[in-house]
Amino acid sequence: MRPPITPQDAAHARHLVIHEDAALIAFNKPAGLAVQGGSGVTRSLEDLLAAFAKSNGKQPRLVHRLDRETSGVIVAARTKPAAAFLSEAFAGRNVKKTYRAIVCGGAPAPAEGEINAPLRKASRRGLDIMEVGADGQPALTRYRTLATNGGAALLELEPETGRMHQLRAHLASIGRPIAGDGKYGGLFRLGAVEVPTLMLHALSLDLPHPAGGGLQLSAPPPPIFLETARSLGLETSTAGQT
Repeated sequence: MRPPITPQDAAHARHLVIHEDAALIAFNKPAGLAVQGGSGVTRSLEDLLAAFAKSNGKQPRLVHRLDRETSGVIVAARTKPAAAFLSEAFAGRNVKKTYRAIVCGGAPAPAEGEINAPLRKASRRGLDIMEVGADGQPALTRYRTLATNGGAALLELEPETGRMHQLRAHLASIGRPIAGDGKYGGLFRLGAVEVPTLMLHALSLDLPHPAGGGLQLSAPPPPIFLETARSLGLETSTAGQT
């Protein structure tokens, strides 16, 4: 049984909303907010959904996940039929997901392409990670370089599959770990620029709507992402656009 959320928590939850209708609610999740409860988590996005509970106590349900340090668009369903519909859309790869990431090591070669490498769960220094392995689950990530300074690059990413840590593991596997990703070898300083957190943002979702038609959702990268990109000379006209 979760403790009731405070009025401040409820106000914070409503502040994160970027779209709301009868079937779903979309949020711009800040980096550092866990999606679900767990070790060391005092308040998660799942807890904050209580702010949108119906009079019978039923609250929206998340239909996909983002890592704790990843910011950006995330969706919860308001009803059981909507949850089933959206969960099937994500599982069936009927949702286009677009991310922005700042990676270490400059632009990948080629500058635009795909990483098609199966991923499996593993353990490193007591941490659960994903690694490339022939016996893993199929995983495909498309990428495009938007800007580079030789030592870092701003990438657009489109994961075709939705494996745990997929983008982080795939980019690390080609020697371009995401900046601020200590779990996968990302640096916390690039030249003279400090990297305060994981530089990965879920920029947009293009998904089918339970009521019919499609829905495009987007959220600009947070100021810390944009400031880091600017300090690295990676600021482009496409840095925060879909």
